[in-house]
Amino acid sequence: MESSNSTTDDPSSSSYNAFRGTIQSTLLRSHSTNEAAFSGFLPPSPRLSCPTLSRSLQSSPVSSPLHPHTKLSDSDPQTTYHCASSVLRKDGQILSISLSNGLVYTGSDSNLIRVWKLPEFTECGQLRTKACRVVAIEVFNDTVYAAYGDGKIRLWRRIWERVVKHVRLATIPKKVGYVRSYIAGRDKSIKHKGVITSMAINTAEDIIYTASVDKTVKVWRISDLKCIETFKAHPEPINAIIVADDGVIYTASDDATVRVWRRNFCSHDKPHSLTVTLHAKNSPVKALALTPDGGVLYGGCSDVYIHFWLNGWFAGQLQYGGSIQGHTHAVMCLTSVANYVISGSADSTSRLWARERDGQHTCAAVLVGHRGPIRCVEATAEERFGENSEDSHSVCTGSLDGVLKLWRVTQTKKKEEEDQSSPQNEAKYFEL
Repeated sequence: MESSNSTTDDPSSSSYNAFRGTIQSTLLRSHSTNEAAFSGFLPPSPRLSCPTLSRSLQSSPVSSPLHPHTKLSDSDPQTTYHCASSVLRKDGQILSISLSNGLVYTGSDSNLIRVWKLPEFTECGQLRTKACRVVAIEVFNDTVYAAYGDGKIRLWRRIWERVVKHVRLATIPKKVGYVRSYIAGRDKSIKHKGVITSMAINTAEDIIYTASVDKTVKVWRISDLKCIETFKAHPEPINAIIVADDGVIYTASDDATVRVWRRNFCSHDKPHSLTVTLHAKNSPVKALALTPDGGVLYGGCSDVYIHFWLNGWFAGQLQYGGSIQGHTHAVMCLTSVANYVISGSADSTSRLWARERDGQHTCAAVLVGHRGPIRCVEATAEERFGENSEDSHSVCTGSLDGVLKLWRVTQTKKKEEEDQSSPQNEAKYFEL
């Protein structure tokens, strides 16, 4: 940024201003124009909260730094993206997002969970409680699970009528008397001693997993709303937890590791046992994502890298695959859809990475428009159509600036490219 005392008759200064204006108008083409002003609760300039934000905004897929395991795309006119909608409510920071059957659920600092309908992205409902701060939302089989700042989980049943409705079901943990709590064991009946940071659902086993800053994971049985197990998973606070289709559990922590857990059905002393510990290059792991086929595990870290591991033929056998570099601040959230992994960062940008057959990752899009760190991101794939098939995705990003954005990302593929990327030609797993 030029100093305020620069002279206007300097030719180099005027040419620089013209060049910078051209670059910024080009790179900010995805910025929403219908966004409300933020002067009420944010600093006038985003550079105050993110000193290198201007550099991150100018880091296009072409100019991002190279990395041995990251391949950056050229200016590909076949990939297009834009901000379809930008919404600001007086709910505070956006902390959680979940997509299910054309509906978007968003949680914030307030006591409301707002429900949005796609593709028009209009608000169609609210879930209201006395508790505030919705830190995690999961939706499975028309049941909405929401973890709150008070350490409890609320459940709703979704009913499809002329308009979608939600009926409150229960609260976990449910209230019990002191004597019954003492007999059952207070370590198994009470809630977390710290804030819940993440939640995962294993509907096949009728189980909810919650991770907390108290370094423990609690296992809740959905049928009777009871805590059936509590185990210390890490020596430091846990930031994320996910469950694979085969029941394997992955936890990420500030201790710079990702731990893999397996449920032991025959053991009553240790129902969950540690399988392997994955190290993330001495950087706290803030987010986790697993590909739909379970072949690749991603970990977003504070060192601005996205580390990933390849899954073997047997569950729990993982090999370090490399890292992806592009962000300038910590990676705070991740999600995976189709052949893409989408990251949200404290640099106020979100990036969409395409996974290639050779194991490298190409930055297909840089979504710029938020004025604060991106706390949560979710995506859904849409149908293909046309002669040249299109990979169309809807991406929702929620930021600590209180803004919720919906992005449309479309990548056109030629017929021969689609044939080459068919599933039978892909190596999904490595061989040990």
